[in-house]
Amino acid sequence: MNSASLDTPVGPLSVAEQDGVIVGLSWSSQTSGQSPVLDRALAQLRAYFAGELVAFDLPLWVRGSDFQRAVCASMMEIPWGETRTYGDIARDLGTASQPVGAACGSNPIPVIIPCHRVLSASGLGGFSGAGGVETKVFLLKHERVAGLLI
Repeated sequence: MNSASLDTPVGPLSVAEQDGVIVGLSWSSQTSGQSPVLDRALAQLRAYFAGELVAFDLPLWVRGSDFQRAVCASMMEIPWGETRTYGDIARDLGTASQPVGAACGSNPIPVIIPCHRVLSASGLGGFSGAGGVETKVFLLKHERVAGLLI
């Protein structure tokens, strides 16, 4: 597995690649190789944080259950600058909100798979990345969803 990192407004991010697909993103500065897909991922992350990219176009593989992959696929459908609730996704998948929240919290590729765009019915909900909810708020403000936060 190769990984590459970059500094961002939410701290250092490290992207992991295996067999030509992105398999992880973490808050670290770990670098252990190079590949074309990692170069693309870093370029797209730079463009996202510069406000020049609203949709990632990368090959992804979500490790986990079919349910985890279904929740991640639902999150990928949420456009830049919009949000959904855990309940919205649960309704679409025919399940309860709590397992959706757990799947969002264990998203292996945050930011690229936009779990920050998923809110609870009564507020922001949680965020498993470094900085917790403050990072979620930053990402939502970056995507101009600040009207929800006021």
